[in-house]
This record gives sequence, structure tokens and C-alpha cells, in this order.
Amino acid sequence: MRRFGLILAVLLLTAPYSAITVLAQTGNGAPSGPHYNLNIIGVTHGKKPPMAGSDRHTIFVPLISDQNGDPDTLASDAAPILLTPGPFTVCDGNAFDKAFDCNGNMVNKLGAVFQLPCNNLDSLDLVVPCTDNGPGSIASYQVWARVVGKPGGNGTITLCAYDQTTLTDICNTDEILMRNKPNKFTDLTKTLTTLVGATGPGGTVGNYPLFADGFSGFFWDYDNNGNKILQLRFYLTPAS
Repeated sequence: MRRFGLILAVLLLTAPYSAITVLAQTGNGAPSGPHYNLNIIGVTHGKKPPMAGSDRHTIFVPLISDQNGDPDTLASDAAPILLTPGPFTVCDGNAFDKAFDCNGNMVNKLGAVFQLPCNNLDSLDLVVPCTDNGPGSIASYQVWARVVGKPGGNGTITLCAYDQTTLTDICNTDEILMRNKPNKFTDLTKTLTTLVGATGPGGTVGNYPLFADGFSGFFWDYDNNGNKILQLRFYLTPAS
């Protein structure tokens, strides 16, 4: 499977989420203003509680999942972060047991589940529009992440899905590299919300949004090699 992504080691912060217009950047490189905060935490031992059906903003994954440089978090493999459409919500924060969506349905034998809207931001240059899957299933937003803390950990993360035409898992062709310095946020919107350069139904090549027709089983391929906390921030913004 093709896999590209970012190298990350991140710090835990918590902040409320609300609809905003993204303002000027702050000193840490991120936009100023309210946001939805998600923390992906690497741990050495699997969590036992189900961690489903709560208002948590955390997902627990293996501290070391990428030992050979191979993609270890495929949807059929170890500890994927599965994605479903709807308002920003951690449906299942435990990647070490059965994966349940926000309606309580089991969607995979293993993994965490994060619910987020299809991103209709104009700057993503989508070749097809977002599909409406109910209230809160479409929004215009940016995703930011940063690297902080002691050097040593790293990891890769990118958006993948199952191509119903070729019957294979594919990942976006966007590549972003982050290092420990400077400890500032980077815009990862395309990497985590778009299948960049994918070939869709009918052979059309372009940027396909989350949950686009012709694809299924969307997930973040996250290969962790010692990152204790990966922080993601989601900022709503007018389409532009």
C-alpha cells in the first residue's frame, strides 16, 4: 500500500470547540480561536476499558507500532483509527479492542473510531462534492498538528480508504514532513481529510473528499514509533 505522511512527537493540550472564523496565526503557528482538540496517545500496554460512548477527546494507540518501517495500522491490521461521518466526536477511544461507531455498531474487529465531517473547504480542490450523511456531516475546516517535546519519537499518519473499483486500500499522495524543531503547528488539512491524487470511479484523478462515493472504510494510517502524544486541532472556517 502507498503510504505517505508526517513525522510527529506532540504535547497534550485541551480546548473547547465551537464554530469560528479562523483568525491570524498565533506565536505557535496555529490559528487563534476556539477549536476541537484531539489527542492520539501512545501507550506501552493495551487499554482494557471499551472507551466508547463518552465525550472524551483522546484516542489510545500503541506507543510502538512501526518496528520495520511498514504500514502497521491498516484497517485489517493493528490499531487503525477508523473514520465515520458526523460532528467531531471520539466514538471509540480504545484502539486495542473491537471498534464501535457512535451508534454502537461494531465496524471493525480492532481499532479506535473518530467521527468527523466531510471537509468542503474550497482550497482542497475537490473533484466531487461532499455527500450529505445527516446533521453535522459536512463542514469547512482546517486541521493543524505540531511536534513538541524531547526528540526521539516519530511517526507517520495519512488518510486511506478502500477503493471499490480496484478492491485495494489506497492512501493520498500528499507528503508532509515534520520534525521536533521548531515546535510550531503545521496545516495538515489535505493530508488528513482528502484522498489527494486518487483515481476515482470512471478513472477521474483528483482530490476526493472523506466518504466520497466509490470509496469505503476510510481510516487514518498511523504508524507510531515512540510518539507519546499526537495533537490535532480542528478549526471551522468559511469555505474559501
